[in-house]
Amino acid sequence: MPKLSIGHRTTYSYRSPVQLSPYRLLLRPRKGPELLLQRHQIAASPGGRVSWTTDVFGNAVATMTFPEPTQQLEIVSRADVDVKSEAWPVFDIAAPAATYPFLYDDQDWKDLGALRDVQYPDASGELQQWVKGFVMGNSADTLSLLKDLSAGVSNGVAYQARDTERTQPPLETISLRSGSCRDLATLFAESVRVLGLGARIVSGYLYDPARSLVGSSPGSSTHAWVEVFLPGAGWIAFDPTNRSMGSANLIPVAVARDITQLMSVSGTFIGPAGAFQSLDVAVDIAFIG
Repeated sequence: MPKLSIGHRTTYSYRSPVQLSPYRLLLRPRKGPELLLQRHQIAASPGGRVSWTTDVFGNAVATMTFPEPTQQLEIVSRADVDVKSEAWPVFDIAAPAATYPFLYDDQDWKDLGALRDVQYPDASGELQQWVKGFVMGNSADTLSLLKDLSAGVSNGVAYQARDTERTQPPLETISLRSGSCRDLATLFAESVRVLGLGARIVSGYLYDPARSLVGSSPGSSTHAWVEVFLPGAGWIAFDPTNRSMGSANLIPVAVARDITQLMSVSGTFIGPAGAFQSLDVAVDIAFIG
């Protein structure tokens, strides 16, 4: 069971002192069967008051308020986690769901709600046609279909790191044939929903000390991927950026219906026009045992 220490530093710089709004933070790693959270703390300079709540998806949300104007804001999250995910997981999918198409039972269908609904306009049916290209015949092995779809996203879209916060709609990503990890995750999630399955987007960290995975910076980086709900197995992780299935190398922080709900640090300020100068984000993940 690898034990990892995670450091996530976000630094805002301004050309003159500004008054900061309350900042919303999604920084605490998400506990689950494959991840044990041993310790987590958040610190900021200048110091601020931190309050915690839980959102509709069960994510831990911190709100930080700052009483005095400042010319620089630094927020540092530190966590120690035990990772239990396997490199080659075996998923115990319920027999009725092992072959696509299948129907969720009434309770799962109702509870998945918006997580099974497409989120982006597709008036011409272009995305539907693109997704149908992966369904061979009247039925298919469900897990194989999802793996093929993930590989299709990876093969058809070249990974391109992008610092801007905007996420491309799925049809734009298909048209451009390039995108960031969040663009690929959004395209895959929307494609899964076209198939009638429940999907949620995950934000977190990619731990890759060998730097062999797409989207990794030296040792670690923020990352986005998707989880698909299959009866019996539950939520299964798919990382279309790396054509991988399962949670190996992935450390989840938060899940949501849409990528726009998953900003790690978000907030505004009151100050002169053009006061904003720069934003720097640094993630470091170290093996500690």
